[in-house]
Amino acid sequence: MMLYRTFGEADHAALQALDLRVQRHTDPSFDSLPEREREGRLHTSLPALKFYERSEHSFVAQDPQGTLQGFVFAQPVWQGDRPVVLMRTLTLSPDAPAGTAAGLMHAVVKSAYDTAVYELHYPLTPALLDAAQQEGANVIGQYAVQHLGSRNGTAPGQQLRLGGA
Repeated sequence: MMLYRTFGEADHAALQALDLRVQRHTDPSFDSLPEREREGRLHTSLPALKFYERSEHSFVAQDPQGTLQGFVFAQPVWQGDRPVVLMRTLTLSPDAPAGTAAGLMHAVVKSAYDTAVYELHYPLTPALLDAAQQEGANVIGQYAVQHLGSRNGTAPGQQLRLGGA
C-alpha cells in the first residue's frame, strides 16, 4: 500500500534522484541539453525543496519498501479575493504503481480542503487526467507555460505558433 506523506530534508536526495531519473526517462537526450535547460526542467533544486516542504500542500508517494514513487509540489496562492492551491508539478517514477497520481492528487485536495482553500489549479497533464476525473475537476481552457528568452527554444511541451499549434 502506498503511503502519501509530507517530506523533509531526509528525503531531498531521493527526490532529486527521482526527478533526474524521470527527466532522463522522459527525454533520453536530457544529459545533452544545455545546462540551463537541464536546470530548468528539474523541479528539485535545494531552494525549491525547502520552499515546498513548508507549503503544507506538497507530498511524496512512498511504497512499502521505502522507495519514493512520485511527488507533487503545490502551494497556496492569494488571488486578492480568495486563496487557491496551485499545483506546480506532479512527477511519477516510470514504474510507479497505477493509482499513484490519483493518490498524490487526493492528498493535495484533502490538504487544501483541510486549510479552508476550495480551489485547486494545475496543468492537466496526461498523468493527471484520470486523477482529475476521479476528483471531478472542471476543465477551463488550456494551461500554457511561457519561457522567456532563449530557453523557449528548448523547453518541453508543444510550442504554439501563430496560425496553429
